[in-house]
Amino acid sequence: MLQKMLENVRMTNPLIHNITNYVTVNDCANIILASGASPIMADDKNEVSEISSLCQGLVVNIGTLNSRTIASMLIAGKESNKNNHPVVLDPVGVGASKFRTETVKQFLEEVTVTVIRGNISEIKALAVGKGRARGVDANIADQITEDNLSEAITFLKAYAEKVRAVIVVTGAIDIVTDGQTSYCIRNGHPMMSSVTGTGCQLSALIGAFVAANPDYPLEASVAAVVSMGYAGQLAFERLTDKDGNATYRNYIIDAIYRMTPDLLEKGAHYDIR
Repeated sequence: MLQKMLENVRMTNPLIHNITNYVTVNDCANIILASGASPIMADDKNEVSEISSLCQGLVVNIGTLNSRTIASMLIAGKESNKNNHPVVLDPVGVGASKFRTETVKQFLEEVTVTVIRGNISEIKALAVGKGRARGVDANIADQITEDNLSEAITFLKAYAEKVRAVIVVTGAIDIVTDGQTSYCIRNGHPMMSSVTGTGCQLSALIGAFVAANPDYPLEASVAAVVSMGYAGQLAFERLTDKDGNATYRNYIIDAIYRMTPDLLEKGAHYDIR
């Protein structure tokens, strides 16, 4: 299954429209290129409708949310819906401020979303109206562990069914669910948390995989999450005692570029609940 998802990205080279944050925009573009897809970064309301109509998928990331781009996000989202293109939402820091929370609420009310990717605090803020977000990071009290994994899956399945979208929660254990089937993914490396934007890159990567596999949003999301996590493992193996987080960031992108369908399948570590 994972092999086919990656093969389709490389074969179809989908064009992905990104309205993302300026902290990680370059890394998001490069991770999409590394996967075999093509990125376009456009956030002015005067062109986003045309851009989205040309693309095969849309990724909206509110990491550096500002009033100027809210209208752009809504226009692009509605255009993507009109063209049956998948929409990936990364609600960075939702719950940390009223501005972010109300913006995401409006987006979900007006746009049909295919995938929502966030940390557990962000998804809790969306699902129950409050969370314990620590800025853009998950609160340690919310973290998913083996002890609370079953409870977390039940909660996320219910939310996925409610919003009719694939929910991707990333952390020490990643969970991907469509409300019926849940994948618990154990790829990745702790050092990934030392690089700003690995979550943003993953959301961009999900956009590429889902656009290339529009009939399989759950499986495509799983393939993207495994790809990113395994890339983190492979990147760490390359580090020397003179390397730091900047080198590690580059090695992650290199690992996505060098990922093969067979390597992805071999390196995957997950179970289905």
